[in-house]
Amino acid sequence: MKEDKEILRKKIWNAFPKSSYKRIPNYYGAVKAADNLRNTFEWLNSKIIFSSPDSAQIKVREYALLDGKTLIMATPKLKNGYLIIKPKDVKYLTNTAATIKGAFKFVESIKKIPKIDLIVEGSVAVDLTGGRLGKGGGFADQEISHLLKIKSITKDTLIVTLVHEIQIIDEVPIEAHDEKINMIVTPDRIIRLKKKLNNSFRVK
Repeated sequence: MKEDKEILRKKIWNAFPKSSYKRIPNYYGAVKAADNLRNTFEWLNSKIIFSSPDSAQIKVREYALLDGKTLIMATPKLKNGYLIIKPKDVKYLTNTAATIKGAFKFVESIKKIPKIDLIVEGSVAVDLTGGRLGKGGGFADQEISHLLKIKSITKDTLIVTLVHEIQIIDEVPIEAHDEKINMIVTPDRIIRLKKKLNNSFRVK
């Protein structure tokens, strides 16, 4: 299965500039996808947003701070754990605070991660059953597993991924430890996936 996943990753990476290789692609249209997410009721009703540190999610993180939401961001490869950034500490520097380097300038110490309303994870590829393919490090699965363990999220917490349309494929090979997503946002549309009892999803 690992070989199948790597074949799929390479197929997606080859569709983007070389700078995307072994990364979550930062695609043309990422800002439009962030705009689409920002206009959903799920976003409007969320006060605390968790985001992966990928470049493709910069606008999502910026919008979170602009909209007065608390931002929790995983550090790259989880080397420094998690960062929490409060809108009141950022003021007019939301675009700086949304970057990996800038986030460290505004971070508050975390004694306990608060309850998270919405998770945004980057993806290399996704399918319409909720299957998600990352870049191979397993960090998104680790993040979600840890947040579940400390009860900052539940099994019902919304997990969103923003991708280009070409990143939506027929089927992502899934292993037991792989966490599924339940909402896909592209520059062109919003796809809500409704969870079923067998842990698969269907388009809503």
